[in-house]
Amino acid sequence: MRRLIVLRHAKSDWDAGASNDHERPLNKRGLREAPSTAAQLLALGYRPEYITSSDSTRTRETLEAMRPCFDSVPVQFDRRFYLTDLDAVRELAAELPADVKTWMIVGHNPGWEDLVSVLTQTRVEMKTAYAAVLEGEAERFDQLLVGQELTLAKLVVPAG
Repeated sequence: MRRLIVLRHAKSDWDAGASNDHERPLNKRGLREAPSTAAQLLALGYRPEYITSSDSTRTRETLEAMRPCFDSVPVQFDRRFYLTDLDAVRELAAELPADVKTWMIVGHNPGWEDLVSVLTQTRVEMKTAYAAVLEGEAERFDQLLVGQELTLAKLVVPAG
């Protein structure tokens, strides 16, 4: 079985004075919610073996806030995940080591909400710091993401 964890970045600060959308940081709520989601994923046994993330400031800060839970997990920041779609996820899936069984991807809406909905054939709302845990059978992730419906095993939402 392969497990894909689709994580939307934590709540960002629209009033931070960032020079552009890519540079927008997290706000106080985001800094609280990111570790909450990570701790719940870990408690449920959903520890990623590899993480691929957008290279935006808010996704980097989300992962930094989660680092205590996922300290030894390799992370790849990739511009292709900034405001992306299923095609980019499939492209990066082909680059994953074959032995990875649980892959977490970190990105943005509307792409992530659309991605989860297409892969599960179920409309799933992906608010900030939500993690959708998808499961399916395939030899590799690039095969998993082509032409089959995945199961939404869990929707993890930040506490409080």
